[in-house]
Amino acid sequence: MTDYIQEQEMEIEALEAILMDDFKEIHSGESGLNTSKRCFQIKVTPVDDEADEVTTAPVQLALIFSHTERYPDEPPLLNLNSLRGIQGEHLRILKEKLQQEASENLGMAMIYTLVTSAKEWLSEQYCQDTSIDDAEAEEAAKDDVIVPHGEPVTVETFLAWREMFEAELALERAKLMPEAALSAPKEKRLTGRQWFESGRHAVKGAAPATEGSDEEDVEDIDFDDDDFEDDEDDMLEHYLAEKTDSSSHSSKRETN
Repeated sequence: MTDYIQEQEMEIEALEAILMDDFKEIHSGESGLNTSKRCFQIKVTPVDDEADEVTTAPVQLALIFSHTERYPDEPPLLNLNSLRGIQGEHLRILKEKLQQEASENLGMAMIYTLVTSAKEWLSEQYCQDTSIDDAEAEEAAKDDVIVPHGEPVTVETFLAWREMFEAELALERAKLMPEAALSAPKEKRLTGRQWFESGRHAVKGAAPATEGSDEEDVEDIDFDDDDFEDDEDDMLEHYLAEKTDSSSHSSKRETN
């Protein structure tokens, strides 16, 4: 023989542990149920996808129940009250739905199952508009994102730019060298690196230093080795060779 009273007490203890502040016992006169047995109220709010419950739920209802003598082999007594924002017609529809589910779950403790079903139903009825608004706001935010235009910077494009920049820089440095350095024989010609390290580039076209000259008037400029790479020297020599050839052709034309 089933001990209905023990099963009912065990279910009440489990509901108290799970629902905590949302679960409380109320007087039978407040329940709206036609019974003198113990009555209980559970606060039900919609289910949130990212949390157990919506913290600022737009709606909330009170699910009121009382065990019958042969529960769970017969359905519990149920009543629904709106605590916030629920239409009377929706309360009627949901109550019929929960009563149908109770009939389908006879033989087992079902109150928590009914609470879960009520949460899901409230979410479908009252939270869809909020989800749509959130989706529209998210789409609008995506439209406001500024997409950068132009060619993206990659390793390849950066290296190509740096090579062009260094070539232009090497040519500019070569233009600071006097014509005497440009027309000197190759074996006596200073490389761009040697020229800059010697400090003779301080004044374009300056005469070579002689003995007894005031060397203190010449400002020494220090350069790090990193400022002049081998590839820059090669570019300088190539530029000097072109300048020398150009100067030789000009001298021949003047002689003729």
